Amino acid sequence: MRWQALHVVDAAFDVLHDALGRQASPPREVVIATAVAALLAVLLRPVWKVMRNFVTIAHEGGHALAAVLSGRRLSGIRLHSDTSGLTLSRGRPNGPGMVITGLAGYVTPSLLGLAAAALLGAGRITILLWLLLVLLVLMLIMIRNFYGVISVVAAGAIIFGVSWFADAKIQGAFAYAFAWFMLLGGVRAVFELQQSRFRRQAPNSDADQIARLTRVPAIVYVSFFVIVVLACLAFGVRLMLGPVENLLG
Repeated sequence: MRWQALHVVDAAFDVLHDALGRQASPPREVVIATAVAALLAVLLRPVWKVMRNFVTIAHEGGHALAAVLSGRRLSGIRLHSDTSGLTLSRGRPNGPGMVITGLAGYVTPSLLGLAAAALLGAGRITILLWLLLVLLVLMLIMIRNFYGVISVVAAGAIIFGVSWFADAKIQGAFAYAFAWFMLLGGVRAVFELQQSRFRRQAPNSDADQIARLTRVPAIVYVSFFVIVVLACLAFGVRLMLGPVENLLG
């Protein structure tokens, strides 16, 4: 029994050592291929309708985290089959906490993509996958509807399967594809927001709700979203591909 316990401990330390160590980045061709795949997933409407669920998970997770950090009490998160979502929190119906919570949603997918790109640039592929699993578990605790549970569990199962069973090459390609998709998907989500607003189909969008709280035009907040997501994309490209002048080198 003692030998078995020591064997388990040694195995655990080996796994932890591998996770905390640096992993080699995939070849440049693989990184570019994952970028192209992510771009197609964002541009092709049938694929985007499915993949947008992952952007929604990040979006609502951003609202939830901002609510907690701004002193509000998180009540729950709902994810819907039309890729919309709702995060409920308790606290003052106005004030900085509500504004911060409202601002967080549309920028979170891109910020998550940028954080992923930074970890990938540092060779921390396994750490990235494990952190994503931790975030999904924390989010699952606050999910309040069946479709939301299925969505988060499915996302977690995919990431767990890749991080535990796939080899290093597959893990690297998956991690880069994830980072690209969040960066590009965050951009499309913001432009879809403004398109819906232009057509008067989203009177209660995040930007419009914040506008009513602050009496600042909603287009100002949409512009803020655009600046953030495009900046994240630009920095993410640099982190994952290097300076533009070196792309052909």
